[in-house]
Amino acid sequence: MAEVTEAAVLAALRSVGDPDRDGNIVDLGMVSGLALKNGHVVFAIEVDRDRAARLEGLRRQAEKVVEAIAGVLSVSAVLTAERKAKGPAGAAKSAEPQGRVQQTKPAVPGVRAIVAVASGKGGVGKSTTAVNLALALKSLGLSVGLLDADIYGPSQPRMMGIKGRPSSPDGKRLLPLENYGIKVMSMGFMVPEETPMIWRGPMVMSAINQMLRDVEWGELDILVVDLPPGTGDAQLTMAQQVPLSGAVIVSTPQDIALLDARKGLNMFRKVDVPVLGIVENMSYFLCPHCGERSDIFSHGGARREAEKLGVDFLGEIPLDMAIRETSDGGHPIVVSNPASAHSKTYRTIAEQVWKKVAAEPRKAPPRIVVE
Repeated sequence: MAEVTEAAVLAALRSVGDPDRDGNIVDLGMVSGLALKNGHVVFAIEVDRDRAARLEGLRRQAEKVVEAIAGVLSVSAVLTAERKAKGPAGAAKSAEPQGRVQQTKPAVPGVRAIVAVASGKGGVGKSTTAVNLALALKSLGLSVGLLDADIYGPSQPRMMGIKGRPSSPDGKRLLPLENYGIKVMSMGFMVPEETPMIWRGPMVMSAINQMLRDVEWGELDILVVDLPPGTGDAQLTMAQQVPLSGAVIVSTPQDIALLDARKGLNMFRKVDVPVLGIVENMSYFLCPHCGERSDIFSHGGARREAEKLGVDFLGEIPLDMAIRETSDGGHPIVVSNPASAHSKTYRTIAEQVWKKVAAEPRKAPPRIVVE
């Protein structure tokens, strides 16, 4: 297979002209975040925010010219409104009108409720919790979708045991992949696992928005969103732009993890997203040989933190090889061993989450007010 080079990709993209300006998207500085790995290509196209909605054709044209390069196996391009693009003479476009501007983002058609699974830091088992929560909600008879919004470390394709690339019936909308009766969308379907996503915050948010709003989710009772860890641009913008029904915070019991979990919880509170509760993951360890219990990361810290912050404690999940092995193998424990004690705990958490979001009327997303 011919090796795909950055120079070849940029040369192909130079054939794509900006419809509103004199020049191609490369020479105008619109291409960024270019990454190549074993024939798979990803990049972003930076455009003015007010032009983004009508430049979908330019994005598809850019993907098409790169797909034509020998050796290219897949291409994924996203539009991102990172900055005001400059005009042909190099002058910046006029500033936004002064005054009070209110923006609201529409709900996702067909999706009754959207729940974010978040953590203040990585490595606490957030994605494992998200996938088992989604499967537990499905076991309650609900129609469920799962959006892997962790662009830098997408893990849901592996955990859900799904391989392949989403298809598009019209070149505009993507059809999610499916397993265990759950519809799934992830950047992991677009690029190999080893490919680093060297993207800035606005590019990440643009990709998340496209996976959320350009996907044919159909009619869903609930969409579970596996957010990136932390409290950066992606998490904040997701909370501001999407009508989230609530957030589930995942933490381990030790103090340093709870400190970060507290930051994540307070972020959601500041943007008026209900915190549905806290899950304590890796709560304790049971030796598979002798059955002795060890509180490796302490125990009960998340419960105490929930009481202190006035939110519900949803449950505790132990550090267990079965949970890790089934998730890594693409057969999460809720479907591979539904009768296990761990699966029952996940279902109890799912019941609490659904009871909370089903009882609340559908809310519009928080308004962004610019003075």
